[in-house]
Amino acid sequence: MDKKEISLERKQYLKKIKKKKYLILLTQISILVGFLALWEFLANKNIIDSFITSQPSRILTTFLNLSSNDLLKHIWGTSYETIVGFLLGTLLGIIIAIILWWSNFLSKVSEPFLVILNSLPKVALGPIIIIWVGAGTPAIIVMAIAISLIVTILENLNGFLKTDTEIIKMAHTFKATKMQVLTKIVIPANLSTFINSLKVNIGLSLVGVISGEFLVSKAGLGYLIVYGGQVFKLDLVMTSVIILGIVAGLMYSIVLLLEKFILNSKKFK
Repeated sequence: MDKKEISLERKQYLKKIKKKKYLILLTQISILVGFLALWEFLANKNIIDSFITSQPSRILTTFLNLSSNDLLKHIWGTSYETIVGFLLGTLLGIIIAIILWWSNFLSKVSEPFLVILNSLPKVALGPIIIIWVGAGTPAIIVMAIAISLIVTILENLNGFLKTDTEIIKMAHTFKATKMQVLTKIVIPANLSTFINSLKVNIGLSLVGVISGEFLVSKAGLGYLIVYGGQVFKLDLVMTSVIILGIVAGLMYSIVLLLEKFILNSKKFK
């Protein structure tokens, strides 16, 4: 009898949570639709200057015109550069963080340099990267790596160093090697840190790519934004920014799915 009552309460609780999620989603959609409708209304009534702010109907027209031309090429260019920069920046950052965790001496030596590099505006490195790597896709990818790398190193190293020292000491008493401590204790304890790095890096990599496209690219969403600004086509700029937001949202959703997969795999172990 108690089990049935608990089961019923559980069902009611889950139903309540599901209802709340739908309500949140409905509210979000309503805010978005309301904002677009207000934007269109104010532009049509000339309350705001549509030349400066554009308006949803003109953005839709621009999007349809781009779709019949090279829109996919621009989206793919930005997406490809972001994914490569994201993967390389994350992988290099985690490897360097492991090396610094492994060697306390290297960690202490590199600490002030990492702090300085982290506070340095990475966009300022753009001209240097272009000279070293050359104008083109490689320079854009290096820019994406430069922006995400230091953050990845610091975040993961901080997570490694905060791993429960009592468990590590216990492992050492059982003659565990440093490699065993790393693979059996430190890395499993920092799965959430890795996932947070992915969430942060996807945004940072996209910032790096767009910054690089502003400087050297002849394709990509960053190029469309710069070109639209140069020729005063604000419809093109706003359309590109919205598409960029959608691309960023899709990439972040993929990271969230990966997080869900990792956490579910961990539960079943």
